[in-house]
Amino acid sequence: MSQKVKEIVGLVEGLAPQHYAMKWDHVGLQVGDPEAVVNKVLVCLDLTQAVLKEAIEKEVQLIITHHPFLFTPLKKVIKTDIKGSMVFKAIQNGISIYSVHTNIDVARDGLNDSIAKRIGLQEITILQETYYEKLLKLVVFVPKTHEEQLAQAIGIAGAGHIGNYSHCSFRTEGMGAFMPLEGTNPYIGQQDVLERVEEVRLETILRGSQLKTVLKNMMVAHPYEEVAYDLYPLENKGEAVGLGRMGRLEKPITLSEFIQKLKGLFEISSIRVVGNLRDSIERVCVLNGSGADFIDHAIRAGCDCMITGDVKYHDAQDALEQGFSVIDLGHFESEKHFGSLVATYLEERLAEAGSEVEVLTSTIDINPFQIL
Repeated sequence: MSQKVKEIVGLVEGLAPQHYAMKWDHVGLQVGDPEAVVNKVLVCLDLTQAVLKEAIEKEVQLIITHHPFLFTPLKKVIKTDIKGSMVFKAIQNGISIYSVHTNIDVARDGLNDSIAKRIGLQEITILQETYYEKLLKLVVFVPKTHEEQLAQAIGIAGAGHIGNYSHCSFRTEGMGAFMPLEGTNPYIGQQDVLERVEEVRLETILRGSQLKTVLKNMMVAHPYEEVAYDLYPLENKGEAVGLGRMGRLEKPITLSEFIQKLKGLFEISSIRVVGNLRDSIERVCVLNGSGADFIDHAIRAGCDCMITGDVKYHDAQDALEQGFSVIDLGHFESEKHFGSLVATYLEERLAEAGSEVEVLTSTIDINPFQIL
């Protein structure tokens, strides 16, 4: 079974919703048709001419990139321009282009979490929170005969989660009254006759992103033709997402030992390092891509070391003066596992949906730097 572009996008945004992205970012569908049919997806870090050629040769209909293909607005689209010619080729070959950038960096189980788990961090927390999930209270009135059926239906959809507890609710018994009018087909009662029914007022909490699914399940499980329910916005803070992850290594090791471990985990031969190689490292912060702007934040949070990329000379000097270790893993090296992360996630979601869409990871090495 094939899928439409918008359906694949919906699956990706189940992991990394667009509203998680930083305000300056440009994520989402950048080229193509949301209604186009997809049989093959290609996931890549950057869309280059070589990667686009690969997608055309493999007859791909959707490319998912990490770095936005169109970041700086185009004033014109012409074949003699590199970006313009790629847009032309993509459209001519029926290829849509979708980018998921800072929204997957900050998302739970996104790129930062992937790196933190790869290096074995424990007690992982967020370095800087950037977004809190909107919370709502749902109040629905249901006859006592269908109380548990309804509670289970909305619980399965995700309502009622508080911390590590699920299916949380508060219930109050009362008397519901209504009169079915002409044109109705009531589950209980007769037209033009006032009916009284023992009902339960069921209250629960849900995330804003779950609202559509919860209401759908509620409508299906509820016996009434017209469901009486209320939604209240809450001031309570929902689950946070954010930039960077902090955690503790299983046991303290020297900076030198830690570097050797990272070389093996990320399959790289050399790493730029700031700090005393004999220093003990235990509390570690990771921020994929370019995270040097958050060095002071990591120091204040009690970290011993930060792993990131694109560290500038003066940032390195400032860290060294403060006795803080910085490991410049490299921008590419800290994000190169994006392809396998998204491909694996998509394959699992598509399999659950019974889809036969094939997910490929680009085999093109797009790292612009060479180490000689």
